[in-house]
Amino acid sequence: MPRRRAFLLAGGALAAPGVARAAWPLDRPIEIIVPAAAASPPDLLARVVAHHLPRQMPGIRCVPVNRPGAGGQIGFEVLFNAAPDGYTLGMVTGAALHAIAIERRPRYDPEAFTFLANVVDDPGGFWVKPDSPWTSLADLQMAARGAPGEIGVGTTGIGSDDHLLMLQFEAAAEITLLHVPYASTGPIQRDLLVGTLPLGAFNASEALPLLRSRRIRGLAQAGPERWPATHTVPTFRESGFDVLGGAARGVAAPPGLPAELTLQFELALKDMLADPDFLHEAETQMLPLRPLVGLAYRRKMAADYTGLLALWRRQPWRD
Repeated sequence: MPRRRAFLLAGGALAAPGVARAAWPLDRPIEIIVPAAAASPPDLLARVVAHHLPRQMPGIRCVPVNRPGAGGQIGFEVLFNAAPDGYTLGMVTGAALHAIAIERRPRYDPEAFTFLANVVDDPGGFWVKPDSPWTSLADLQMAARGAPGEIGVGTTGIGSDDHLLMLQFEAAAEITLLHVPYASTGPIQRDLLVGTLPLGAFNASEALPLLRSRRIRGLAQAGPERWPATHTVPTFRESGFDVLGGAARGVAAPPGLPAELTLQFELALKDMLADPDFLHEAETQMLPLRPLVGLAYRRKMAADYTGLLALWRRQPWRD
């Protein structure tokens, strides 16, 4: 199968318009643009993909290239404006990609990327200290109604997926919370643990070590179902609030990637996402997988963008 795929890749490159050299993909590495700094969650995922994708596409080499800045905007723009020749892929995070395009006018169209496959969907969540008086979202809702705008929620910044989760919950619960933006998750967790912050909003994978050591407790996670690693934490929907949110991280290419190359990448990513070695490393790295390839991924990204546009029209999150 790998040899056959390599042959198909070469044939696709020969037939695809806009691909200059028939030697693709053997003559130089494929860059994976990471719109975040080294050691960040997108960077970790990019390195896992860079290691495992060549197993499904013999002959290719993948090199992660970090292009952080402006909340991901710089990296997204680099990917969007790259040549659609199969030599550039990128990691995209749905909430950030869409929110930036809604807030301002970046040098990319969030609907025009060639979306190949979603890999991770790291659900957002609400987390409290073990001795918090709130044991459910209903408790939080009641407390917020008694003290509108006074309960602080720590997030990783205005327009982050954590902030958007908070806004969605405010709308669903018909309450007002106090947004407390931070630069990163670490300080949120620090203040939560010492008791100066009553409620933290961050991703389930970031909560998992503290949850396992029983230093925090989860009120709810915002995935469509419970992530098995955090199976003791109910979803927002199970708790009576129709809220979904988190960091969906996937692989995309620039607009206009030829159909032949798009298909080959999709086939390889589909096989990678089912490979036992990849699955083992994903579990070791605490990656909440949600494989969606091709059309399924494109539909998800379109639905997420529509949902965020509706939220913005109802409650803009940036002046």
